[in-house]
Amino acid sequence: MKNNSSQSYNSEENNSKKESAISTLDSRFNQTLRNVQGLLKGRSIPGKVLLSRRSDPLDQSNIQVHSPNYERSFSYNEAETSDRMSKDLEEEVQNPNKPSNNANSNGLNSSTSNIENTSKEAQKSTMGARATDSARIIKFTKVLSGTTVILEKLRELAWSGIPPYMRPDVWRLLLGYAPPNSDRRGGVLKRKRLEYLDCVSQYYDIPDTERSDDEINMLRQIAVDCPRTVPDVSFFQQAQVQKSLERILYTWAIRHPASGYVQGINDLVTPFLVVFLSEYLEGSVDSWSISDLSPDKISNIEADCYWCLSKLLDGMQDHYTFAQPGIQRLVFKLKEVVRRIDEPVSTHMEEQGLEFLQFAFRWFNCLLIREIPFHLITRLWDTYLAEGDALPDFLVYIFASFLLTWSDKLQKLDFQELVMFLQHLPTNNWTHQELEMVLSRAFMWHSMFNSSPSHLAN
Repeated sequence: MKNNSSQSYNSEENNSKKESAISTLDSRFNQTLRNVQGLLKGRSIPGKVLLSRRSDPLDQSNIQVHSPNYERSFSYNEAETSDRMSKDLEEEVQNPNKPSNNANSNGLNSSTSNIENTSKEAQKSTMGARATDSARIIKFTKVLSGTTVILEKLRELAWSGIPPYMRPDVWRLLLGYAPPNSDRRGGVLKRKRLEYLDCVSQYYDIPDTERSDDEINMLRQIAVDCPRTVPDVSFFQQAQVQKSLERILYTWAIRHPASGYVQGINDLVTPFLVVFLSEYLEGSVDSWSISDLSPDKISNIEADCYWCLSKLLDGMQDHYTFAQPGIQRLVFKLKEVVRRIDEPVSTHMEEQGLEFLQFAFRWFNCLLIREIPFHLITRLWDTYLAEGDALPDFLVYIFASFLLTWSDKLQKLDFQELVMFLQHLPTNNWTHQELEMVLSRAFMWHSMFNSSPSHLAN
């Protein structure tokens, strides 16, 4: 009898703990929603919200709400410091017997913190931020050093940013250009680079007399667009850089006749070009000179750009075919998402007669490359590429988050002012912090709405 009574008591106690934990989860989730609503009204969110996905199912018996640590993203100007740090870290990973700092080891075992602590995380000192970066570098090194890279783990890490010196290898893997098996990787890359050379020889390095009229017109259009590509970065004004862009774009267009060349694709090559050049050139992008590289290295870089561009656009084919139906579909979805998240902004834009196609078409066409400072683009693309096949749908939430950064401002503008404002958004002084906030909100809204289409219905 006593045993039965004891079991009953323990059962009630366990149920009480579960209910309490679930209640805590609900209250914290509601607090997160209030934080976002506060942001849309001009107040700030404390800390970061959901920078990476949970890979494991939620355990109801021990519920705890986690938010990822704020990861400081590197710029190319910090690449040298990053490389020096990485050598020590890689030695530590490869030599586990080497004495290590216990504080750092303990830090790795607790990579997440409660939402209540996120504001403290955001206020960490520079030393704290470097320690966090060290932890991420070790994690990346472990994933990349395996005989076969587990892409799902790599995606989870890459979503929140990739250390610059690792970015070329990680991007090749995420896009499926380089195989996960390390034994095959060198051979595959060599073969694909030779294949690109053959394509250039066959399609580009020929006289105009051997081209059709459409091909001549397409090459001329590419030649016109290349000097206009990222005009505020002097590196892209170098003649050799523009010639590389021209070869990549023309070869891609000939090999993809369903779409051919479409204006905007020239912008999409630039992140790849900068990232793969960073394997050979140091310092700021503005100080680079492509003429410092041998023809073989330039050829390999072009090949990597070509194949990675092809892989990226394979998942968005109808974005660049006739009438670009894929982009039109996503613009419509963006309008619905904005209406659901911030109805006052949606209503105001509708009352002013502003169509989303008038400003968002370029966003989808160029993936925001023309909207934010170029030094932030590679960090943004870490998240793009980590999303994989789900990228087109996730773009909707990134762009909704981007637009609603100026929620209060937009509601005060008339039609003409809205058009001008959205064509020249005030992002010149943006840092990684603003970009991370855009991505954080996008992740949360995507988690809330994407799997529940009825939330978007009228």
